[in-house]
Amino acid sequence: MSSNIVHSSGSSLETLPPSDAPVAANAVRVSLPAADEKNPSLVALGERVRNLRARRGMTRKAVALAADVSERHLANLEYGIGNASYLVLFQVAGALQCSLAELVGDVTTSSPEWLLLRELLEHRDEAALRRARVAIGELLGTGGANPAHNPRVALIGLRGAGKSTLGHMLADDLECPFVELSREIEKFAGCSISEIQALYGMNAYRRYERRALEEVIQIYPEAVIAMPGGLVSDPATFNLLLAHCTTVWLQADAEHHMHRVTAQGDLRPMAASKEAMEDLKRILAGRAAFYSKADITLDTSAQALDATFDALRHRVREALQLPE
Repeated sequence: MSSNIVHSSGSSLETLPPSDAPVAANAVRVSLPAADEKNPSLVALGERVRNLRARRGMTRKAVALAADVSERHLANLEYGIGNASYLVLFQVAGALQCSLAELVGDVTTSSPEWLLLRELLEHRDEAALRRARVAIGELLGTGGANPAHNPRVALIGLRGAGKSTLGHMLADDLECPFVELSREIEKFAGCSISEIQALYGMNAYRRYERRALEEVIQIYPEAVIAMPGGLVSDPATFNLLLAHCTTVWLQADAEHHMHRVTAQGDLRPMAASKEAMEDLKRILAGRAAFYSKADITLDTSAQALDATFDALRHRVREALQLPE
């Protein structure tokens, strides 16, 4: 097989780095660039490959044979001078009997305890994983499983699902404040969300989002909170939300989302309506698995506003163990 590894520097194929086995007289050798010329990420990757090979008790030749790559290419990889393709990394991971995540340094593979936890959770269904997550949350004191212990109600879903309209109505019914986290983020940052993203990027926005949620949780023991649609994209922030709020997914199909957004006066999605609708459907599909972790799911496109609110009010009061 032709291995797709290229040099990250201009080193020539002259001297082979020392292996754990004697080098044959006719072995192909590669020269090593100076340490400061190497890419730190590739060096770290190579060190993980060497450590995994040592843990398995395998020679470089044995790994190369099992991975169907040349020993020279594997040596390049181990010493941080070879930038391997995804396929080669996949084959090397298979030869070392480890996950690709462990090979590239995912945090959940960084210690024996992490690896043992991964093994326990692997191949479990979603229901079992949810029980494990809730149990871990209780063990670590980061949240409980009973929504009645979380009188803050968080409405999640895409824009146009009815979070603001239904959120105001629900807050009035429960006699508690209504909070839009997007407005809290803007107050926290001192500028609009579009300015945060344009000036500082999405990573900075996610940090503001997390800090704003932490502040809202601290200030409001009871509230109805409308969440930005993309909050579920950050697992740490979503975990915080699930631990401290009774969550409601206001679900709607893509057509209803698009209709409501344009009815609010935002005509930008219609600039290329076919592409916009396809993008919206992809976003819904990508986030649905996260939205479905909510304590309550309510389809807001199934009936009129009053009937939808009655259903929401009933489901929330039931979850919070409040009288009708």
